[in-house]
Amino acid sequence: MLQRIQSIFLAITVIGMGIFVSFPVWDKISVGGEQKASLTALKLTHQINAVQSEVDSVLYLLILAILIAAVAAFAIIKYRNRVLQSALCAVNSILMSTTLGLVIYLTFYKTAKLFDPQTPGNYTIGFYGLVAAMLANVVANRFIRKDERTVQQSNRLR
Repeated sequence: MLQRIQSIFLAITVIGMGIFVSFPVWDKISVGGEQKASLTALKLTHQINAVQSEVDSVLYLLILAILIAAVAAFAIIKYRNRVLQSALCAVNSILMSTTLGLVIYLTFYKTAKLFDPQTPGNYTIGFYGLVAAMLANVVANRFIRKDERTVQQSNRLR
């Protein structure tokens, strides 16, 4: 049944990863306003001045986000096999933790040295989409396990 509560949370996971891919994840503007850094799922941009900028590709964030959304979507359609659904949620948790670790590495360690090391920058809606997806995945896994326990208890009572 696709109307189970865990399917809703898995759908929120897919939507959260879509937000992560679609919107900027992090940005930082220097005190003087002349330098700017921005992180999306596709690229890390450091604008040095009005005409000069450096762009680093971070396509691995996009690949991870698409993989996470695909695993969550696959878990939705595997509603009859709760053990597999729970395993897919565990894999998704590992992938999302890796993605979050990469985002934090890129924002705190790679871009902190570019300009104004005392200014940390701001996380934007893309980052919060990733956090919402992580939380929804954890809650979905909790409901999957609860559903499996209920089925096991009903089998024991027969």
